[in-house]
Amino acid sequence: MNVLLSPQPPIFPHQHETTRLSPPRSMSPYNMASKKRKADDDNDEMSVSPLSSPAISSRQLSRPSKKVRQGNDMIGRPLPLPRLLETLDISQLRTALQTICERHPDIGHEVSTHAPRPSVDAALEVLSEYQQKLQAAVPFGQSSSDYTYFRVKQPLAALVEAISDFTPQYLPPTESQANLSLQYLDGATKVIHDLPDWESHQYRHHKDSAYDEISRAWALVITEASKRGGGFALHTGGWDQSLAKHNQQSGGRLEQAMNAMATETGWMGTNPNSGPSGSSEPNSILNQLMNGTYGSAVRVGPW
Repeated sequence: MNVLLSPQPPIFPHQHETTRLSPPRSMSPYNMASKKRKADDDNDEMSVSPLSSPAISSRQLSRPSKKVRQGNDMIGRPLPLPRLLETLDISQLRTALQTICERHPDIGHEVSTHAPRPSVDAALEVLSEYQQKLQAAVPFGQSSSDYTYFRVKQPLAALVEAISDFTPQYLPPTESQANLSLQYLDGATKVIHDLPDWESHQYRHHKDSAYDEISRAWALVITEASKRGGGFALHTGGWDQSLAKHNQQSGGRLEQAMNAMATETGWMGTNPNSGPSGSSEPNSILNQLMNGTYGSAVRVGPW
């Protein structure tokens, strides 16, 4: 008896049942080729990824290109004026400026007009520098006067010439302040005292001419100062005593200045050769003014 068997219904895996892995396939050439193609595909994908893109990599490593100058402009040329002036010392600057002023008188006039006036200390400092050059030229040891004179002749003449050039700068009317004029004359006279003394009259003319010029300068300043304030500044500043000492140290070669001092301050009863009080007459007008007795009533008669 034929029994008809009903076909078994197909069995489907449960949706919660874990899918079983298929057994490993044999490594057929077909499979090897597919795997190789798959690896090549992966490499191609990596090669086209943004991180591994050749364009991106080249942009990250590239640097701005430098401008290539056409030709070579490194050639020798003079220094700019500010740099050149930085390399010059005071002596070189003076020489350069003096040369320019001599070649261009208009520039020299501008410099003379607009440059600040030298102070008394600055002028005396320049004279001191000339004095040091003179002392450095004196030969060592015992030497004849002729040899010594010719050794120091040039710096000696330069010092005397410097005194002659500076002196008019501090005389009226260029210098209106008598005190500044007297300060310069006092310092310049001290420099003249230190000039060498020579036995020969031929060699003494430098110092004699310097004394003569400085004495006339003293006389001019004293005369002008006496017109302002009656000469009180000459006495109260002790300039009459300073002049008396200079005259004594010079051997009486400041006679013209001494005469001007006696003339302009004689009404005060002062005597430059007297003691520190500066007055030889107790009843002089100066002493009366200082004591407050000037203009007091004068007794007449036996009372």
